[in-house]
Amino acid sequence: MSARATTRRRQLGATMRKLRARKGLTLEEAGRLVGVSKATVSRYETQEGPVKWLVVDALCRQYDATEAERTAVVALAKDAKQQGWWNSFADSIPESMNLLLTLEDEAVREDHFSCVYVPGLLQTRDYNTAVQRANEMRLAPQEIERLVDIRMKRQDILSRPKPPHLWAILDESVVRRVVGSRSVMKEQLSHLLLANESPDITLQILPFAKGAHTAALGSFVILGGAEASLDVVYVDLHVGSLFMERDEELDRYRLAFEYLRAQALDMAASSAVIDSVRKEL
Repeated sequence: MSARATTRRRQLGATMRKLRARKGLTLEEAGRLVGVSKATVSRYETQEGPVKWLVVDALCRQYDATEAERTAVVALAKDAKQQGWWNSFADSIPESMNLLLTLEDEAVREDHFSCVYVPGLLQTRDYNTAVQRANEMRLAPQEIERLVDIRMKRQDILSRPKPPHLWAILDESVVRRVVGSRSVMKEQLSHLLLANESPDITLQILPFAKGAHTAALGSFVILGGAEASLDVVYVDLHVGSLFMERDEELDRYRLAFEYLRAQALDMAASSAVIDSVRKEL
C-alpha cells in the first residue's frame, strides 16, 4: 500500500470509528444495518485491506453523519489509492509527516499556535534551512535541501483557488528569536507582514506582557475538516508526532486556542510588533 493510501486509510478508519461510536452501535449492529459482516466493519476501521465507497456511504447514513461528514468520508474512501504530490519523497519522510500532509491536503482551516519557530506554512526557504541545520542530528547538505524542498512545496496549499484559512498565533519569542542570521530573520519577518495582509491568513502575536498562558507547554495545530467532527489535533513532540481526534482532546485544544486568540494582539497591533522587531535587526 502506498504512503498516500496508508495515511488516507488511517484517517478513514479513525473517522469511521468515531461516527459509529457517536451513534452508539457495536460492530455487529453496524454491519447488520448495511448487510456486511462484523469483520468487514472492523476492517474498515483498522486500515486493513481495500474499502468500497458504497459501503462507507451506507454506513455513514446509518450513523446519521451530516452531509458534509458523509461527503468527506466517501471522498477518502474513493481516493484511498491515490497518491499525493509528496509520494516521490515518501522514502525520506516519516509516516507521521505523510499523515500530516494528507490531513493538511484536505483541511479547510488550520489553527496554529507556535512558541518556538514560525509555522512551516509561513517560513521562508532560508529560515527553514536554518531550522534544519539546527537539528541535533547532523544531516548531509543534500538531505537538508530535500527536507526544505518538501516544506516549501507544502506551502502550495496557500495558493489554491480555495485555500484553507490559516490562523496563526505566535508567541512573541518566535519573532524575536534570530534564526539563521539577522538578514535571514529580517526577510522572514517581512514575509510574515506580507502574509498578514492576505484575506486567507490571520496572524496574531501573543506578547510577553501576557505572562503565563494556556498553551505555555508547547505548540500545536488544529487541522479542520469540512465538519468539526473531522478535526484532528497535531502536536510535534520533537521526538515524534502525536495526532489526537477524541472529542475530549479536540475540545481541550479548541478551548486553548480560543483563550490564546483572546489574549493575543489584534492583526494590526501584531503587524506593528513584527515591523518594530524587523527594524531593530
